[in-house]
Amino acid sequence: MDTIFILVIAFILDCIFGDPQSLPHPICLIGNLIKKGETFYRKHVKNEFIGGMMLTITVVMLSFLVPFFIIFLAGKINGYLAFAINIVFSYQILAAKSLKKESMKVYYPLKSGNLPEARKFLSWIVGRDTGDLDEIGVTKATVETVAENTTDGVVAPMIFIALGGAPLGFMYKAINTLDSMIGYKNDKYMYFGRFAARLDDVANFIPARITAIFMIIASGFVGLDFKNAFKIYIRDHRNHKSPNSAQTESVCAGALNVQLAGDAYYFGKLTKKPTIGDKNREIEPEDIIRANKLMYGTVIITLIVTVIIGKAI
Repeated sequence: MDTIFILVIAFILDCIFGDPQSLPHPICLIGNLIKKGETFYRKHVKNEFIGGMMLTITVVMLSFLVPFFIIFLAGKINGYLAFAINIVFSYQILAAKSLKKESMKVYYPLKSGNLPEARKFLSWIVGRDTGDLDEIGVTKATVETVAENTTDGVVAPMIFIALGGAPLGFMYKAINTLDSMIGYKNDKYMYFGRFAARLDDVANFIPARITAIFMIIASGFVGLDFKNAFKIYIRDHRNHKSPNSAQTESVCAGALNVQLAGDAYYFGKLTKKPTIGDKNREIEPEDIIRANKLMYGTVIITLIVTVIIGKAI
């Protein structure tokens, strides 16, 4: 029950403050560890797959053990101190307000007709090439990012925090960060990042499906198309090479009555992708706002269900 209370307070803090820009963020520290670890393992381990696997295991273990022992040692001093540190750490793991803030940075230039500025801000939050995207392409990519990161950035971390506090939450974020940094299917990371990518698929398998279910429910509460969200989810939730990405993207596409996904360029190369959803109408910048409402609705339902289950057990 303590971890549930920690999660609730952490979520409230995230809603109020988001990510404080003036403080060093633990996820940035994990990112720096990955960069230095990649240099080390590439230099000392000849087999790329083994090197990438060793890097992944190292980063994941340290990301769990460091906060675990910080909280443990704080508990030796004072139980309330350990509790407070757990809350602060957990708050730094959640990214609901940050996800909304970064997506709205794309929305405002789009609304004012400044497409180059919108492309620039989009490039900060996606891995695809953004330089040649038109308004529809920029909007679609932003909505997809909000939909997918509802799992990665908020719901999945909430589930791991509820299960094991900040240490387990940081372990998940390490897996997710590894995938975002080295989990690419290109010449550089095809073998080195394969273990990290597969581990991320495993870590997100259940959370992605929980998020999709809660997102379908949330679509009815935030005034979107509940029936179509369910319909498109059933039909298109496998329309992605990743076993998890299309889970929430299909719900979002159905709820908004738009078509997402499709072909995209990564590192200058065209990647063929199936579409998700039906093009019942053309996607528009306002859909970024709607996607954020759907994200927050999903997160609140997750929090309510987590509290109920926590009290029951």
